Amino acid sequence: MTKVTLRRKKINDGKLSLYLDFYPPIIHPQTGKPTRREFLKLYILQKPRTEPDRELNKETLDLAARIQAKRQVKVQQADYGFLSKGPTDADFVEYFRELAAKRKGSNSDNWQSALYYLEDFTGGALKFSNLTEKFGREFREYLLTAPSRRSDQKPLAQNSAVSYFNKFKATLKQAFKDGLLPVNLNARIEPIKQAETKREFLTLEELNALVKAECSMPVLKRAALFSALTGLRFSDIHKLTWSEVRYSDKDGYSVSFRQKKTDGVEVLPISDQARELLGEAGEADQRVFTGLKYSAWHNVILRQWVLKAGITKDITFHCFRHTFATLQLTEGTDIYTVSKMLGHRELKTTQIYAKIIDEKKREAANKIKLDL
Repeated sequence: MTKVTLRRKKINDGKLSLYLDFYPPIIHPQTGKPTRREFLKLYILQKPRTEPDRELNKETLDLAARIQAKRQVKVQQADYGFLSKGPTDADFVEYFRELAAKRKGSNSDNWQSALYYLEDFTGGALKFSNLTEKFGREFREYLLTAPSRRSDQKPLAQNSAVSYFNKFKATLKQAFKDGLLPVNLNARIEPIKQAETKREFLTLEELNALVKAECSMPVLKRAALFSALTGLRFSDIHKLTWSEVRYSDKDGYSVSFRQKKTDGVEVLPISDQARELLGEAGEADQRVFTGLKYSAWHNVILRQWVLKAGITKDITFHCFRHTFATLQLTEGTDIYTVSKMLGHRELKTTQIYAKIIDEKKREAANKIKLDL
């Protein structure tokens, strides 16, 4: 519940201006924007010297206290601020745009994509007064059937719909905190369930086959194998510079970098073999994998290289990151350490790999059969 507190602010001529402090903020009845202050246009002397001055201060403070009490009652009755004309006329889509603009990195891209679908569904505008549980359910169903922006022939992937709908729910939650919504709609609207995804990976034997196989683009081969040895994403390998490759007698080789996806700063130890793949060091600001690019043509080259190694799996560059995680867990590295090496913020993100290992163990257990 919003608490209303009477406060004082120093102004000129030794006077104090009286105002009300709302926490959490309410919506200003005229502007429709969150605010914490309402100046009462009432003033008292900071140091009253005469009896009339002290009496005037007392009367003014009594009046301010009565206004404070009335505001507190109205806030509790949901009459003041957030149920006035201002917030009901405010635009939820514009509020979403403002939140999206504050995001950075790939998270920003995700928010912008979510905004695209919200604009498409609403026509670009939606008053807060029209936000209901029914609207939330309809938007959820829309995301589950909407065409992909990449291809009109395919629907939006379910896990993309999950991500975009979560942005919508996060905005509802923030709007409630900011006093733009009288109830927490986020808590009342069911999320979209995450779909099970198959994460393709390579065995150690397949990786060694790729080492021996020729690739028409050597830098792509080195980068992919480096990913398999470190778990780094393509985006982080692509922008890696020599200034980020470190060495110490105590700890050996490591790379210190800022994750493009999460914007978090990471220090990742790397093996001697991973360092060998980098080749001879260049200038500090020079990229380690010079000439590495991402395009449809480069994906074709990667698939050709995989086929030359006798591998028929549908392998993308990101599969080398999956391979790192799966092989580490297979070799006994604990899941917490693997999570940290992958730069995951939550352990549950890494647990999908543990599930893969359990499935492989089950397959192995069923290979031995007796004629009973």
